[in-house]
Amino acid sequence: MRLCAVAAAAVLLGGCARFKSEPIAPEQVAQRFDARSLDNPELRAFLERNRPGGTFAWPPGSWDLTNLVLAALFYHPDIDVARARWAVAIAGKKTAAERPNPTISVAPYYDTTTKIPSPWIVTPTLDIPIETAGKRGYRIAQATQISEAARLNIASVAWGVRSRVRQRLLDLYAAGEMETLLAEQQAIQTENLRLLENQFKEGAVSAFEVTQARIAADSARLALRDTERQRAEARVQVADAVGVPAKSMEGVELSFAGLADLPAEIPSSEARRRAVLGRADLLGALAEYAASQSALQLEIAKQYPDVHLDPGYEFDQGDNKWSLGLTVTLPVLNQNKGAIAEAAARRAEAAAVFNGAQAAVMAEIERATVGYRSALQKKADTEALRANLARQEKTALDMLEAGEISKVELVALRLQLNAAALARLDAMTKSQQALGALEDALQSPIDLPASVWQKSPRLSDASQVTPRP
Repeated sequence: MRLCAVAAAAVLLGGCARFKSEPIAPEQVAQRFDARSLDNPELRAFLERNRPGGTFAWPPGSWDLTNLVLAALFYHPDIDVARARWAVAIAGKKTAAERPNPTISVAPYYDTTTKIPSPWIVTPTLDIPIETAGKRGYRIAQATQISEAARLNIASVAWGVRSRVRQRLLDLYAAGEMETLLAEQQAIQTENLRLLENQFKEGAVSAFEVTQARIAADSARLALRDTERQRAEARVQVADAVGVPAKSMEGVELSFAGLADLPAEIPSSEARRRAVLGRADLLGALAEYAASQSALQLEIAKQYPDVHLDPGYEFDQGDNKWSLGLTVTLPVLNQNKGAIAEAAARRAEAAAVFNGAQAAVMAEIERATVGYRSALQKKADTEALRANLARQEKTALDMLEAGEISKVELVALRLQLNAAALARLDAMTKSQQALGALEDALQSPIDLPASVWQKSPRLSDASQVTPRP
C-alpha cells in the first residue's frame, strides 16, 4: 500500500508546474533598445518574408513607407503588448476548458475502548463533481470570443502603428520642403534688402522701407532656423514611430515616394459601408458582445446545481463498509438571480459600447470624407494661384529685360511666388493629413505579416512556468 501511495503521488506531482523567476532588469532593457538598428539580420529576414513584391536589395537604397511600416511591426512595443494580451486570452481558453478535480478526504478515528478486532475506524471519501447544464461549454465559448477580440486588437494596434509611421514620415517630408522654400525666401529677402540699401544710398527709398526689408530678412532667417529644428525633431519622431533609437536613423536615406500623390477619387458609399462592417476594432467589439452573451448563458446555467458523487469506504473496527453518496445544492434561498442580472446588464453595456463605436466610426468616415474633399479643393486653388504667379514672373522677366520694371519689383514678385509655394506646401500637407485621416477611418485591409501574430522573441514572459521533471 505504501508503494502504491508513493506511485500515485509521483503520478500526480509529475505533471505539476514549477515557477521560473524572470526578473526585469531596466538596464538590460535599455541596452537592448539602444542596440536596435535597421541593419538587423532578423529584421532583414522579416522584410524578405513579408514585403510585397518578393525579394529586394539589402540594405535598401532608401527606406520607404512600406519598409518603415514593416520595421515598426517588427520592433514597436505596442505590437508586443497586443501579442502578450492575446497570449493571456489564449491561456484563458485552457483555463475555461479545465474540468473540476475530484477531492478525497480521510477521517481516521481510534476507539480506545475496543481493541479486538481493531481500534481503528477509517472513512476515506471521494468527491467527484459533475457539471450540469453545459456550463463548461459556455465557459469555453466565452473564452474563445475574448481570445478573438484580443486577436483583432492586434490588427487594430498594427493599423495605429502604420498610421503613426505615415504621419511622422509626412511631417519629416513637409519640414524638409519647408526648409527648402524658406532658404529660398531668405535668399530673396537678402537680395531685396541689398537692392533697397543701394536705392537708399541714392535717395530713392526711405529708411523705413529699408528697415522693413531688414526685419523681413531677419524673420526669414529665424523661420529657417526654426524649420531646421523641426526637421531634426521630425526625424527623431520617425525613429520613435518605428520603435528604434534615434541614432539608428543616422545616415539612413528615407524615401518620400507617394507622399505627394493624392487620389482624386473619394471612396464610394459601398466602400464606406464595407469599412464600417470590417474595421478590426468594431469586429473586436462584436466579439466582446458575443463573450457577454456566453457569460449570460453561463450564469443562467448556474441556476441548475452541479452534482457531486460521493462514493465512500469505511473500515469500522475490522468491518468493511461501502457507501455511495449524492450531493446536490438546493436552489432554495437564491436561484442565481443576482449574477444573471449582472450578466444581462453587462451584455446590454457591451451592446451599447458596440452601437456607440459603430456610430462614431460612421461619423468619423463622413467627417474624413468631407475634410479630404475640402483639402483637395484648397490644394487645387493653391496650384492655380502658383501657376498664375509663375506666368506673372515670366512676364516680369521680359519686362525687366525691356526696362519696364526694376529689379526690386521683380524681387517683390518672387516673394509672392515663394509665398504661394509655401501656401501650396501647406495645402498639400493638410491634404495628405486629410487622406491619412480618411485611411484611418476606413482602415483599409492591411496585409499583416504572419510574424505579427507570433510572440516576439524580445518579449520576456514573466509568467512562464516549467514542468517539473
